[in-house]
Amino acid sequence: MKVVSLFSGAGGLDLGFKLAGHEIIWANDIYTDAVVTYRLNIGQHITNCDIAAIPSAAIPDCDIVIGGFPCQGFSVANTKRHTTDERNMLYKQLLRVIHDKQPSFFLAENVKGILSLGGGEVFNLIINDFKNLGYDVNYHVLNAANYGVAQRRERVIIVGCRNGNKYTFPAPMYSRDGNNGLRKWVSVKDAIGNLPDPDMPNNLANHEYSKYKLNFNGYIGHRVINPDLPAPTVTGRGDDKGGVVILPHYNGKRRMTGRELATIQSFPIDFKFSGTLTSVYRQIANAVPVKLAYCLASQFNLIETA
Repeated sequence: MKVVSLFSGAGGLDLGFKLAGHEIIWANDIYTDAVVTYRLNIGQHITNCDIAAIPSAAIPDCDIVIGGFPCQGFSVANTKRHTTDERNMLYKQLLRVIHDKQPSFFLAENVKGILSLGGGEVFNLIINDFKNLGYDVNYHVLNAANYGVAQRRERVIIVGCRNGNKYTFPAPMYSRDGNNGLRKWVSVKDAIGNLPDPDMPNNLANHEYSKYKLNFNGYIGHRVINPDLPAPTVTGRGDDKGGVVILPHYNGKRRMTGRELATIQSFPIDFKFSGTLTSVYRQIANAVPVKLAYCLASQFNLIETA
């Protein structure tokens, strides 16, 4: 299927769709470093500007519109979140493009915290807005660890279908204990244990880490990492002013490198990120895990379109 991608970032969601056999024909993001990364690894079909400034007529027709619309206003990690946060309205750009392009399907991704914003009223509004466009809308909270990602990352996935088409969410393939015919979760050590020591000579891209001191107090970025479990949700700096929230390595001696976090996000080992270390961390943290994206995208291949 032909895919238009909004809020593409470094391309985790897009890469999953590409690997599943779909064609990304147009993409957009406002974050320049992420766009450079996208072009370096995925393709030149991404534009670098505010989506609100792009008329729908300039966007090609497609079968699917996808987008992990910005979530800072929704996230439970944002203690100042409120229903009037202007970032909460960016989903309306996704809504606008879907309304004007009328794809057969759309897929939207966001943080779990969106479900509780405004006592659930904001999420109900979003779902009703999509339904009012003529889509059959369903959503699920999926844990990336259940799809082979070495990370316990829960995200809300919203899928809309038109014209009687039906989408089935992917069934979990992994579980914590590996019971009932499922494979056991991929642990942090499984994922990054074989990567070289970043303090020794190596040729891995983005294999450097923040020197911000460790202080294991249980807060985000200061948690002891169990090597035998998937990592907690990968996070990046809160903003340009600082606020390091990079996960420590499970050895307890340093923070994880960009390469290690990218691997935990299931990016390929040769996927190179552009920009400063802070920017690299942010791009990785904001991405959809590639393996989860692949599982979501593969389900579209099973649809016999009406």
